Amino acid sequence: MSRLRSDSPLLFELPVRPDFSFENEARREGRWPVAGTDEAGRGPLAGPVMAAAVILDPDNIPDGLDDSKRLDAAARELVFADILARAVAVSFASVCAGTIDSGDIRKASLEAMRRSVATLGVAPLLVLADGRDVPPGLPCLARAVVKGDQRSQSIAAASIVAKVMRDRMMARAGACDPRYGFEVHMGYATVRHRAAIVEHGPVTRLHRMSFAPFRV
Repeated sequence: MSRLRSDSPLLFELPVRPDFSFENEARREGRWPVAGTDEAGRGPLAGPVMAAAVILDPDNIPDGLDDSKRLDAAARELVFADILARAVAVSFASVCAGTIDSGDIRKASLEAMRRSVATLGVAPLLVLADGRDVPPGLPCLARAVVKGDQRSQSIAAASIVAKVMRDRMMARAGACDPRYGFEVHMGYATVRHRAAIVEHGPVTRLHRMSFAPFRV
């Protein structure tokens, strides 16, 4: 499958908020629908990496779309609900800690993105993928967009869906095993999390054993 080349914007070239420029360009070229895809959870010591794919309605774009990292939890939840209400199609998929350990986090992230695109209810003609890499195995043309969650509203929407869904999964893990506080730190290497690991050891199938401090 042919691919468009990645780009790398200068800091001062980034818009204040993501817009619909990439999507509108694709529409003018006859490539529609356009899906944005992004992942959440590359860095934590525990839990899956989650990805989402979103096809927005050009005439009904949700308010408040932005890089999920620039929104607090309450704002993400509000925009998440708006995305589900207004988008043409939304999908998400995860890759578990065991699969991350059997390969690496980059490959797992790209695979989660591929799965999320593959399960969309509407087939896109173009995928805008956050980062420098295009997920392998996509069924259509794709473009890697550096800092895409700050440039494309479709990618920003996907970043929000992925983050909210992953946070909900980690909150559930915290409810099932309250010793680690997953619902607070979402699996990241906080002082509390590291102290719990020292005291209780890792959780089988949840902690990423290929990551420090587990890797030997």
